[in-house]
Amino acid sequence: MSASKKRDSWGSRLGIIMAVAGSAIGLGNFLRFPAKAASNGGGAFLIPYFVALLLLGIPLMWIEWTLGRFGGGFEHGTAPGIFHSLWRKNRFIKYFGIIGIFGPLIIFIYYTYIESWTLAYSFFALFGKYSALADQASMQSFLRAFQGIEKNQYFQSIGWAYLFFLVTFTVNIWVIYYGIRGGIERLCKWAMPVLFICGIALMIRVFTLGAPDPARPQWNVINGLGFLWNPDFSALKSAKVWLEAAGQIFFTLSVGIGVILTYASYLSKGNDVVLSGLTASSTNEFTEVILGGSIIIPAAFIFFGPADIKSIAQSGVFNLGFVTMPLILNRLPLDALFGFIWFFLLFLAGITSAVSLAQPAVAFLEDEFDIKRGKAVLIFGITTFILCQPVIFFLKNGVVDELDFWGGTFFLVLFAAIETILFAWVFGMEKAWDEIHKGADMRVPRIYKFIIKYVTPLFLFVILGVWLWQEWLSVIFMKAVAPQNHIYIIATRIGLFSIFIILAILVKIAWRKKKQKTGL
Repeated sequence: MSASKKRDSWGSRLGIIMAVAGSAIGLGNFLRFPAKAASNGGGAFLIPYFVALLLLGIPLMWIEWTLGRFGGGFEHGTAPGIFHSLWRKNRFIKYFGIIGIFGPLIIFIYYTYIESWTLAYSFFALFGKYSALADQASMQSFLRAFQGIEKNQYFQSIGWAYLFFLVTFTVNIWVIYYGIRGGIERLCKWAMPVLFICGIALMIRVFTLGAPDPARPQWNVINGLGFLWNPDFSALKSAKVWLEAAGQIFFTLSVGIGVILTYASYLSKGNDVVLSGLTASSTNEFTEVILGGSIIIPAAFIFFGPADIKSIAQSGVFNLGFVTMPLILNRLPLDALFGFIWFFLLFLAGITSAVSLAQPAVAFLEDEFDIKRGKAVLIFGITTFILCQPVIFFLKNGVVDELDFWGGTFFLVLFAAIETILFAWVFGMEKAWDEIHKGADMRVPRIYKFIIKYVTPLFLFVILGVWLWQEWLSVIFMKAVAPQNHIYIIATRIGLFSIFIILAILVKIAWRKKKQKTGL
């Protein structure tokens, strides 16, 4: 990096806390978490959930904040450069860091499109586009027509969905263009408070709902909360429940992706990472467990009762957010207002996450190729816009599910395992412990020295091992994919492999240029 070029930085501690919390708080907090809890033992799910939080989520959070700040001191904002700074003697380690750019890039490609649905439904709610729909089948048909999966009386083409995608994509790129302080931090400082206000307003509305049918007084909010939180301890005997809880922690804290590494790289050496990281994580947990657990499942119980609630909870994230919740809100006074609040809440959760997913790729171009922010964002925007098209037009063929598996599940756990080993074993636990506490406002409990070095990596390898044992062959041979969609999945995998190879070539070129420039 040229001496005249200065890296961007955060304007305040509140700014980075809100940005990291915004990255973590997404659609999964309000849709995925309650569905997983309801389907995996209710209140008992919180036991493996908080075990995973203490042994996996919080250690990884501190690891990534510390690694990011450390790498930023060498003017590296992404995993290839940060990994290289940790283990300079190994010339291959930087290639493992490619996952920290690849994962966020792949997630951004489909997440932005899903984010655009929430913006569209915000407007649909205000203008009563779906207000006359009164059952699951018609609302499902409305969603499928909007997505372009089918044509019916609601939508004849994908035109509306594409229009809102263009608007959403443009807003995301606009925020990213203005950088860390002027774009992302400014967005999160107002978006996160508004999100909390919307969430609390919806929670209060759910808590003040009476039983809609006098003949069924047991269909009330207390029993709705009971359905979600009454523990079924027999579920704890299932390894699947423990794996689901660990997976939810990954999703909810945005660890193992590479985003926190990049965000933390804009800190200075004296900035605290211990308390700031813990504050951002606590904000996310409040949003997920308190707000996310108090809205959609209790409300669905009140209106659909104990017989249907199990199938509703297991119907999938999209059905919960875009089918069940609109049906509930349609039955309330001021349905248009509360429908708008619900979907605007999801939009804010989506955009604060989406812009964080873009930053690693943009930072890579800036830091390793000395490209100015505007040009880096232009390259990123053009590339991702092209890559978004298969997601939009082949949604029904399983492309999103395939991208989500590789970008948002498998490589996420693999990357977390790599960075943990690097941090605790290659960098060295004693040196790592000192690095964590530079500028710290509080001390990390000493037990975490043992947890980070031994328990967290073991936990991660167990997750990977169990998955490889149970699922690997099924995924590779597409056993859960409809035969007519095999060609689309194969094409998606070829595309993913090509993206990874291109990133590897770019890393090689970047380091060759650095070597020629420094003469080392």
